[in-house]
Amino acid sequence: MNRKISKFIFSFFAVVSTLSLTSCNSNDDVSLNTLLSDSGITINGDEDCCSAEEALQIYNFLKTVKNIPELTREVDGKYRVLAYSKTGKFHVGYNDIYFVATKKISGNYVKDFDITNLAPLMQMYSKHMAHSTSTAQQVSAFNKAYVAVKHGWISYVMASSDMGDWSLSYDIRVLRAKDSIDHRKVIVDPLPDGQKWLRSFNVGKETYHISLVNPDEWKTGTNTIKAYITRKSDVITTPWTPADKQFVVEFTPTMPDMGDHSSPGNTPLTLQADQSYQGNINLTMTGLWRIHLTIKDADGNVVAGGDNLSNGYSSLYFDVTI
Repeated sequence: MNRKISKFIFSFFAVVSTLSLTSCNSNDDVSLNTLLSDSGITINGDEDCCSAEEALQIYNFLKTVKNIPELTREVDGKYRVLAYSKTGKFHVGYNDIYFVATKKISGNYVKDFDITNLAPLMQMYSKHMAHSTSTAQQVSAFNKAYVAVKHGWISYVMASSDMGDWSLSYDIRVLRAKDSIDHRKVIVDPLPDGQKWLRSFNVGKETYHISLVNPDEWKTGTNTIKAYITRKSDVITTPWTPADKQFVVEFTPTMPDMGDHSSPGNTPLTLQADQSYQGNINLTMTGLWRIHLTIKDADGNVVAGGDNLSNGYSSLYFDVTI
């Protein structure tokens, strides 16, 4: 009898617990749906789109960046594809660019879409010629937490000006619908005075660019220093994608306004699986930091930088103010 009573009590509490969890999840879904509905997003169980939890994560992430309105595209009358950057514009050097696709009626985020053939182009009016710049090799899934966000990057070699304008082109696929953005004009701002986040160097007859990733996010102390090295295409109107050669980038940070003092605990930039170069930089105080570069090939030979200035440091450098 005791064993039967124990079994009954266990079964009773198991059922109560299941009902409680189901009720809790149901309430959570209702509150999420209400929150998203207030934001113009309807969750209707469409298997092409995100769940309420996924949609809320993406919605909150997109509040940390700004829409680039000139790159919004309606596809097949059913979908909208939107692009985002940190400021809603671009600047000289490295820029993250994010893409989402939504259904026009529900506003929910579509999971199955692609952005391909990302192609920035500068039309130089005064020189009657055009050239491209450095880009990610492909636009791909951004993060497991943001299942319907695609990420790429562009590193612009110059700002928009009276001399020329930048445009951006790319192909779009949303589910079975296809479209494209074709030479849509975009604004590229100069960096603040005294900042240098993009440098070039030559190895033989080939020109390379090294683009520093988001140094405006650095703080005092140890930071990850990240960069991409791209090779200028033989056809200069073709985007310049990450170099197939492997380098090691040694560097020495100094403060030119503070007697060129340096800092300890820095580690070189080495090639990573995502084609970036990463190391660690220690910034001991706020102010202008000049990051002197010595670039070596896979065999350890110096191929750029390393030619000392009068202060004993390389003449190839980034300037970053924190």
